[in-house]
Amino acid sequence: MAGLTAANRLYTSTSSNDLFELVVVEGGDRIGGRINTSEFCGNRIEMGATWIHGIEGSPVHQIARKIHALESDQPWECMDGFSDEPKTIAEGGNGGFGNQSVGAFLRQGLDAYWDSCKDHEELSGYGKWSRKLLEESIFAMHENSQRTYTSAGDLFNLDFEAEREYRMFPDHVIVTVSLGVLKAGTGQDSGMFDPPLPSFKTEAISRLGYGVVNKLFLQWSPNGNRTANDKDKFPSLDLVFSPPQSKLRHEKIPWWMRRSASLFPIYNNSNVLLSWFAGKEALELETLSDEEIINGVSSTVSGLLPAPKPHKEVKHNCPDFCNGSDSEDGEVRFVKVLKSKWGNDPLFLGSYSYVAVGSSGADLDTMAEPLPKICGSELDQGVHYPLQILFAGEATHRTHYSTTHGAYFSGLREANRLLQHYRCVGD
Repeated sequence: MAGLTAANRLYTSTSSNDLFELVVVEGGDRIGGRINTSEFCGNRIEMGATWIHGIEGSPVHQIARKIHALESDQPWECMDGFSDEPKTIAEGGNGGFGNQSVGAFLRQGLDAYWDSCKDHEELSGYGKWSRKLLEESIFAMHENSQRTYTSAGDLFNLDFEAEREYRMFPDHVIVTVSLGVLKAGTGQDSGMFDPPLPSFKTEAISRLGYGVVNKLFLQWSPNGNRTANDKDKFPSLDLVFSPPQSKLRHEKIPWWMRRSASLFPIYNNSNVLLSWFAGKEALELETLSDEEIINGVSSTVSGLLPAPKPHKEVKHNCPDFCNGSDSEDGEVRFVKVLKSKWGNDPLFLGSYSYVAVGSSGADLDTMAEPLPKICGSELDQGVHYPLQILFAGEATHRTHYSTTHGAYFSGLREANRLLQHYRCVGD
């Protein structure tokens, strides 16, 4: 996003048509960076960036409106698969709570606790937490209603001598690789930058955090071998897991599933489901085989849903959705999976940046500083080749890091920096 935005800005600037000879170098076999639209089981899916954060002043929202990608003119919109009637299911078979949010389910548990100790108004060991304070400070965050309307492959192994078409001697380079690649590229003997980046730049790169989020798409079929019809609908599930010390923990639920908060169809009546993973669970997901994932998710959903009653026909379109499988063992079955692998993709090495403990917004500003760095003494001595290396990407934007529109804004910023350098302003 950042690189293409910068290139487009420079290319379309009327006063720079004869000034710049633009070359966009793509490290992979597709364009788009962490925006990666793909196909799965006949459905168009997005492996990467999904959300439009904000409306007013958002270039991504403007683009979406321009290409008619929005369903309405409402100031909010969400994916079709996000049901406004999610079903909360908890480990230990505590399902069938109707259309409750996770917060409502937790509130129900809190009410049961308070009923069991009516004479105690305060919780010992946790300060003076009254029932009212608990509800206001904690459960308000969880309880809500959903508003719904309707290829090189590895930059470090690229042989520039063999690939002579990559040998260029530009006056300026806008570097838009991810923070993850920069972290790897500033390591000892990486060879990505020669000469190495100055310490003020590498220290900022080191301090900032860079996390991993992955998506898991699964094809579900009630019989395991046919497409679901209108009577066979998988509900939108909010998942609640027991704490490590709980006796209710289901042994067959793998650890990498226990921080996944939901499992839902990508749109209404779809038999393709989506679940999100972050952190170490997301990295573990990348190492698993399709069979391991299918078995793990099947065991998880089956372990959370109440077991079907014996000698009773299971109706898939019943409001309580007792079980999603016609198999004899009562397990919910999935037949196909597709996962993103942002953590181990050498062109990204993660998903997006964050301000880690020990870092600050100043590090994001440092990320955006071009090289060579021009200070007063250098201006007095004269810098013959300024703005040799410029940096763009979501990790270089102080206020909109980790977002698609942050990457967009950073691309515009660096293109405008060059235009201003050559006095091509006002375009």
